[in-house]
Amino acid sequence: MEIVSYFGEGNVANFLLLILRFSGIIAFFPFFDSRLIPMSVKGAMIFFLAILFFPLLPPFNTNISILEFMFAGLSEILFGFMCAFFLQIVFSAIAYAGEILGFSIGMSVSSAYDPVSGSQNLIIAQLLSLVGLLIFLSLDYHHLVFALIAKSFQSVPLGGFMFSDNMAVYFIKAMASLFVIGFTIAFPVVGIILLSEIIFGMITRAHPQFNLLVIGLPLKVIIAFIVLIVALPAMMFHFKEEILLAFKTISQIMAHRF
Repeated sequence: MEIVSYFGEGNVANFLLLILRFSGIIAFFPFFDSRLIPMSVKGAMIFFLAILFFPLLPPFNTNISILEFMFAGLSEILFGFMCAFFLQIVFSAIAYAGEILGFSIGMSVSSAYDPVSGSQNLIIAQLLSLVGLLIFLSLDYHHLVFALIAKSFQSVPLGGFMFSDNMAVYFIKAMASLFVIGFTIAFPVVGIILLSEIIFGMITRAHPQFNLLVIGLPLKVIIAFIVLIVALPAMMFHFKEEILLAFKTISQIMAHRF
């Protein structure tokens, strides 16, 4: 009889809204939104997480109409999107840094199919994105996502998320910071490449017989990859700092402090 009591109207509404909250999380968060994960696996993961987190839910108002329930479901999906957006900004920034490096080195035509995003991306951008994803998983940040969700049930009850003006302002600032973060990550390699271009120009000026296309371009690629290998730990450290800053913003959203 105790099991049957869980199928009351309030518990069913709770469970459906919880499924929608996890649907927004799985649909938009990095790693979970990968196209390599089949939709059946994502659906099973959402259902399992809803069952796992269901005992943590506070009491829910059972006197709710169908229209109010629909708006509550939309707010849950919006909640997942807003929380995932700031992490996606950081991952998009590191992919943007890879594109800057690819264009600077002269490897803009060396693009390949990216199975994670399902689009054509530069190889260097794919490399940096995969390294960033590995760091994200190795530091157990995907577990931190679920820990923040568990804490959000008290501060942001199911169906109670509201999009405020402060969130809109922060949303626009985060979009603008994407390019700043990407250029900051790529700056060490881009700076060395720019310096090598100046040196090659001076050599060409002093020795006109110097064949820049035959010698300079391969040498520039070699220098760029050497600097990339040396600067990669610093780039990933900056990436980790931006991830932590994104999680701080997500915790403020989940605590409803905006």
